[in-house]
Amino acid sequence: MTAQRYLNMLLIWMLLLLYGCSATSVVVTPTPSPVATNLNLQGIKEYLLTQTDALVTAATQLQTASDRYYELAQSVNFDYARLWQDRRNDTIAAINAAREAWMIASPIYEKMEGIVAGTPSLAQFDVDLDAGAAGDEDPENAVSFDLVLPDGRILPKPGNLFGVTESTLWGTETAFASQVKADWNEDGTIEFGETLPDANVLKAGADLLVKMARELDTSARAWTPTESDAFTALVVMVPTMSEYFASWRDSRFVLGEASTQRDFNVISRLADIQDILSGLEVVYAQIRSRIETVDPDQAAQIANGLRNLKAFVADIYAQERSGRRFTPEEADTLGAEAQNLATAITGQISQMAGVLGINLAE
Repeated sequence: MTAQRYLNMLLIWMLLLLYGCSATSVVVTPTPSPVATNLNLQGIKEYLLTQTDALVTAATQLQTASDRYYELAQSVNFDYARLWQDRRNDTIAAINAAREAWMIASPIYEKMEGIVAGTPSLAQFDVDLDAGAAGDEDPENAVSFDLVLPDGRILPKPGNLFGVTESTLWGTETAFASQVKADWNEDGTIEFGETLPDANVLKAGADLLVKMARELDTSARAWTPTESDAFTALVVMVPTMSEYFASWRDSRFVLGEASTQRDFNVISRLADIQDILSGLEVVYAQIRSRIETVDPDQAAQIANGLRNLKAFVADIYAQERSGRRFTPEEADTLGAEAQNLATAITGQISQMAGVLGINLAE
């Protein structure tokens, strides 16, 4: 669990203590029966496996395109100036194919991130695939791996694999790029994405992404979701809005050319948030009947809250897609509003877990 998500959990527990200490805030609900239930959570697993299977397919397509680019670079002994001069069209085709596969793979992962990151037995995959930092930037929240390149170089804890492959493909991390200026459209200006990746970094990143996607699929197939898993995933992942909005604020979608953030510049975090919430709605749908046994009104309020939060983000995204450029200050304000909505929802879910006697994983 990242430090930010730990703080979110701490905040929720503090809110619950406040609810318990305030006579005007107490919600009286029936004492739960200690008898075990036969709640069927298979829908969560089926949803997860649909996504892991799709991720393996998309990641393999990324690997195939990355291998093609590697072979082109290898054919000229990794002389990128010569590669650009002699094999320009083939090079652009290979990079574009890799980018297209990446843009398919990334949203697939976001759709299951709420489950993966919110489930203790699966959470390390989220760190290494999508959320983990580089070791030299944030050691506490760094990925668990070093990236071993085909040429023998080792990149110690380079950051999460979607971030590594994105920043390599679009040139937002200079250490992952060749130093050749590649004017793709020959207009005399080097624009965003006009880059030649370091073929060794791209191949290593794509290869490891496929390996981890397969390992995640295997772990997901062996996993049997419990009520604790479902409630924990919701309590951990719903109140992450400030984290995601901060990433959006610092990206090219808000700052444009002034952004120094190396990832989350190709697909808006606003789109990612909607995908994450979609997965969390699947989780909640599986446990809603359990909450309805003690408080039907609360169950409906939580469902409406999740739906309203997703709609709030969707509206901002629609404005962005129509051409509006939000300021960093506006992004912070919107992020605070989203966080307030999410915190309220999480408080309700946590309260219901307590009423039902369901332990939340720490």
